[in-house]
Amino acid sequence: MQRERRENDLNQPNREKYQNPSRLRDHLANERTYLAWMRTAVAMMGFGVVIVRLRYLLPPHLPRTGQGWQLGLLFALVGLLTVFLSTVHYFDIRRAIDEDTYEPNRWWVLVFSFFVMLIGSGVLYFLFTTPNPLTQ
Repeated sequence: MQRERRENDLNQPNREKYQNPSRLRDHLANERTYLAWMRTAVAMMGFGVVIVRLRYLLPPHLPRTGQGWQLGLLFALVGLLTVFLSTVHYFDIRRAIDEDTYEPNRWWVLVFSFFVMLIGSGVLYFLFTTPNPLTQ
């Protein structure tokens, strides 16, 4: 009889741990969000590399401005920062889902939006202040 009860206990999940019925869906959504942040980070790092490498496409007789590598480096660094912050955020949300204490936080959205606006401003500044080597 006791052995039978023990087997039933093994087949039944721990109900205290899984009070949230949508726990699996929440974890899958958290993973999808994490992967979206990873794609964004890879795209930003790739865009930084493209910006740095574009200066090598200019014909050799045209002067190189020398400022593009800084913008490319900024893109790559923000991409790396996005990898780090999104990984930390993923594990924080995972813990909150497991503990059934998740509350949405707008801080992440505001921080990332600020960085994208900062980089976008840098791109616009770079575009409008760099002389066009083809017209000189």
